[in-house]
Amino acid sequence: MIMENFYIISFAVAFVVSLSATLFFRFVAMKLNIYDHPITAVKTHKISTPYLGGLAIWSAWIISLITIRLFTNFPTGTLTNIRALLIGSLLFLLLGLFDDIKKGGLGFKIKFLIQIAASLVVTVGFDIRISFIDNYFISIALSILWIIGLSNAFNLIDIMDGLSCGIATIASFFFFFIALPSEMLYVNFSAIALVGACLGFLPYNLSKKRKIFMGDTGSLSIGFILATIALGTSYTKLNLIGVFAPLLILAVPLFETIFVSLVRIENGKSPFLGSKDHFPLRLEKIGFSRKQILIIVYITCVILGTFAYLFVNSSSVLSIFILIFISLVFIFMSYMLAKVKMD
Repeated sequence: MIMENFYIISFAVAFVVSLSATLFFRFVAMKLNIYDHPITAVKTHKISTPYLGGLAIWSAWIISLITIRLFTNFPTGTLTNIRALLIGSLLFLLLGLFDDIKKGGLGFKIKFLIQIAASLVVTVGFDIRISFIDNYFISIALSILWIIGLSNAFNLIDIMDGLSCGIATIASFFFFFIALPSEMLYVNFSAIALVGACLGFLPYNLSKKRKIFMGDTGSLSIGFILATIALGTSYTKLNLIGVFAPLLILAVPLFETIFVSLVRIENGKSPFLGSKDHFPLRLEKIGFSRKQILIIVYITCVILGTFAYLFVNSSSVLSIFILIFISLVFIFMSYMLAKVKMD
């Protein structure tokens, strides 16, 4: 069987399993009374909604990878890397699950300690880290910062139905597309499986009758998976500037994290405490509907992913021009969004 067929199988299994698993975990959440209650001012939904959607996404993702393993023999090292993804994502998943279930959630200090430990397992234990930095300790430190930062970025931007999971779907597709020519099969299969798993969950997340949230369980584990597969492939076949391609693919959640943190600090608030400073909520404040915001964000992610592809497959001069142009656009958007008055 040719490799393209394996990718189709991986996507299809993840999608079908996610569709059914989401309904199952929604039923479990309702039976166990695991709801996200809009009891604080920072919540944007009005009705108590079942959690555990993240369990459905992760289960579909891992079942897809196991299924593919039954059909084919991976090259040396691929199974080791998949084990790293499995262990690390499971730790982030359990962290998110406890945070979702525990009344009041876990404190951010405890969460960071667990995230550091899980990141060490992957970076030190399995040597999945930034490869273009020669100094081992700097490479490990920056890789841990990358994994923790991105995992929390997807958690932070999960403030609107379809937002975080939709961004993850698009980002996963572009990681798959850019990594496709490489021999890093664990990146390719992990990415395409995550596309299917997220797409299977999205219809329920956007539904009115069967709505379910993925919670920290989903956002943290998805962020971890994306951060880790971003470290697993080369972006520098044509130019060294290509190493910045993952920043373009994941620019929206990274922008949200930096923007919200700076606004909160500017207002004398802790960047670790919740507030309604998020840029999607600012777009809503100036008159955009939530559907329009989703469309804007999705289109932006597709454009940035396309730029990332050009970034990797173009000359250094063009790549630098793209990077400068996008940076200026984000700086301008930060300035305009920061002027929106929030309640």
